[in-house]
Amino acid sequence: MSLTLLSTASRLKSLYRLQRIQGHMMSSHVEPEVLLEKVGRAGVITLNRPKVLNALNLTMIRQIYPQLKKWENDSETDLVIIKGTGGKAFCAGGDIRAVTEAGKTGDSLAQDFFREEYILNNAIGTYRKVYIAIIDGITMGGGVGLSVHGRFRVATEKTLFAMPETAIGLFPDVGGGYFLPRLKGKLGLFLALTGFRLRGRDVQRAGIATHFVESKKVPDLEKEILNLKSPSDSEVSRVLEFFQDQSSLDSGKPFVLDKHVSDIDRLFSSTSVEGIVQNLRADGSEFAQKQAEILSKMSPTSLKITHRQLEEGGALSLQEVLVMEYRLTQACMRGFDFYEGVRAVLVDKDQSPKWKPATLEEVSDRSVAEGFSSLGEKDLTL
Repeated sequence: MSLTLLSTASRLKSLYRLQRIQGHMMSSHVEPEVLLEKVGRAGVITLNRPKVLNALNLTMIRQIYPQLKKWENDSETDLVIIKGTGGKAFCAGGDIRAVTEAGKTGDSLAQDFFREEYILNNAIGTYRKVYIAIIDGITMGGGVGLSVHGRFRVATEKTLFAMPETAIGLFPDVGGGYFLPRLKGKLGLFLALTGFRLRGRDVQRAGIATHFVESKKVPDLEKEILNLKSPSDSEVSRVLEFFQDQSSLDSGKPFVLDKHVSDIDRLFSSTSVEGIVQNLRADGSEFAQKQAEILSKMSPTSLKITHRQLEEGGALSLQEVLVMEYRLTQACMRGFDFYEGVRAVLVDKDQSPKWKPATLEEVSDRSVAEGFSSLGEKDLTL
């Protein structure tokens, strides 16, 4: 009797465990990484990986792109809203760890990810319908690519913007070579080389966001936009401005870089990164010394690539910039610093990468130029 009871209990335990495993598997499958829905005349894209700050992977790109194109050609769709879940991030960047693993093993993801991400960035930059990115929370790297090329970018007090790629042996891609040199003066170059973080209202003041709305007002803003009968650019603009006028939070605070704007323009005006570092060291101010120290920690190769990327990008179209940046990603995949930067910052987290070459002087102009050269039939085509 007791043996039968024991075996029954054991069977029930096994069954319960199996149900738990199946339940877990089902729940992990049930949660899509991107939610795509139609609300009235609007397409709504919600990045849905809150545990990894909505980091963008290839699966997500392959879901977003065709849906965007479908909505663009659909007479029943007037606008698209893109946002993130979890309250912490819009999108903290691309799934860089997966890309580095692929790059090490020669897996095609190292090409596919960047190629398809840039095709998506271009689709956003050339979108024929109203496109609104609600960048409530961390917005870096790949998250910038999903927002900055769109017609409207709404920042909140939770927004944290940065392009920190020079710290991981990469460069500010996703069209960074297009929008950064178009910011005021040398601000874009400063943000690109140092990875400086902008928060809240300052993201709009820098010219990266088009509007600022308090985070708690965002649900009402969305509702208002979704209820518009004829959501044209001007109608959406009117609603955004109304909500912006209702958002007084931090309005009295000056732009974080206000007193350094002229210094940035002066110190970062040089035809080379070495020249910029020289300017900073010679200046002697606390601000300049701090920037020199920050640059000394970045990948020297990345700094030189980034300087040239922005110099050239200022005169190129978004499409030409993305073609150039795709070439540069493949150069980084062939190099050393990208893998070392990801190891030091994201994997081992010891924050002390050993760059090769270790100094700016050792990075030859020829090796930088090679990164910009055509990949022939492997070039990105848009």
